[in-house]
Amino acid sequence: MLPVEPSPDSQSSANLPPNTSVGVDTPEPNDGHLLIVQDERGRHRFVLDSEVYSIGRDRDCDIRLFSQFVSRHHATLVRVHHEDGTDSYRIVDGTLEGQLSANGLLINGKKLQSYELQNEEEIVFGPQVRAVYYRVRQNNSDGIEDYNSDGIED
Repeated sequence: MLPVEPSPDSQSSANLPPNTSVGVDTPEPNDGHLLIVQDERGRHRFVLDSEVYSIGRDRDCDIRLFSQFVSRHHATLVRVHHEDGTDSYRIVDGTLEGQLSANGLLINGKKLQSYELQNEEEIVFGPQVRAVYYRVRQNNSDGIEDYNSDGIED
């Protein structure tokens, strides 16, 4: 995971590197994955490139959320590899060992325990703690570290 500096809280449009697009309808093998998180400490971007991420309040979590309404180990992101060479991420409530979070997950407004994320889908972890998942198509070697989005509605 490559944490990227928090983006400003202003409502600006996305700034993408050249030859990069968002809103991928057909996944490509070289797509990148990005999670933009909004919590009590502001907006943060995470480039997803590992197989598994723990998400929660605990210091040991890969993606740390700051809110009293978030469990210590609230959710887990797991990379899913597809036969066509693409990959995606599945979010699971709680830990992979089956320990569920106290408040659960809302994905696009529905309470779910496990779900394979699609581009621009919203995850709500608790009051004022949410994230948006992006699949970013990279048509060249430019990284998605430069991606700047305020896709989370205030």
